[in-house]
Amino acid sequence: MKEFSDIAEEAARAAGKLLREHYGNDQEVDAFEDHDIKLHLDVRCQELITGIILGRFPDHKIVGEEGNAGVEDSQFQWVVDPIDGTVNYFFGIPHFCVSIALRRGESDDWVLGVIYDPMMNELWSVEAGGIPVLNGVPIQASGRQEMAQAVVTVGFSKTKASMQAGFERYREIASQVRKSRMMGSAALAMAYIACGRLDAYIEEVISLWDIAAGRLLVEAAGGRVEMVASPIDSSKLSICAWNGKLPLHGTLA
Repeated sequence: MKEFSDIAEEAARAAGKLLREHYGNDQEVDAFEDHDIKLHLDVRCQELITGIILGRFPDHKIVGEEGNAGVEDSQFQWVVDPIDGTVNYFFGIPHFCVSIALRRGESDDWVLGVIYDPMMNELWSVEAGGIPVLNGVPIQASGRQEMAQAVVTVGFSKTKASMQAGFERYREIASQVRKSRMMGSAALAMAYIACGRLDAYIEEVISLWDIAAGRLLVEAAGGRVEMVASPIDSSKLSICAWNGKLPLHGTLA
């Protein structure tokens, strides 16, 4: 397990270093999409991560936002988001991260999760059954139990239907909580729940690579994560993650 974790952290830090080096510079854009941007740096970061992981474990598989690599039917699959928060990165907003998780096959058997924020030099990591840490220090989710005490973040996805659903969800909870935030990185939202900075995160349409590492972190830190197939895009997920104490069970029902 430690060998896997060491490689995940090495890959995340290497990709983060590349992001820091290019932060604030002119970015090569592969595609401008509605409500999104695809950078060539996304591809470069994933290639860097892939090279590090497959260089050590050539019989493993990489499943990433920028495509797959490695052995198709491998027992081990690395789920990678090379830049979670690409729009933030492009516009010079220093809130983005690298997210790497490992699972056995295509099952729900998750081995580890790593999230690295290169601008803050903060690395969250956890192994299955282990204690989640931030820069090596154990963390836990907040103890807040009342919605009126909570700070939550609601993500808004890219299609008209998903944005409308997000607005409806936001209206349901905005008046109940102390504050709400829209921050632009699902992985960091979940890392922040794991260490008590946020209390909950909800999004209607999200990809597995955005939240794979974060899910393991939140649950290990005492929080809860509910995911269902998105009613808007069945190939993606709807998610509610929280500190495990707020009354949010069944929010996605």
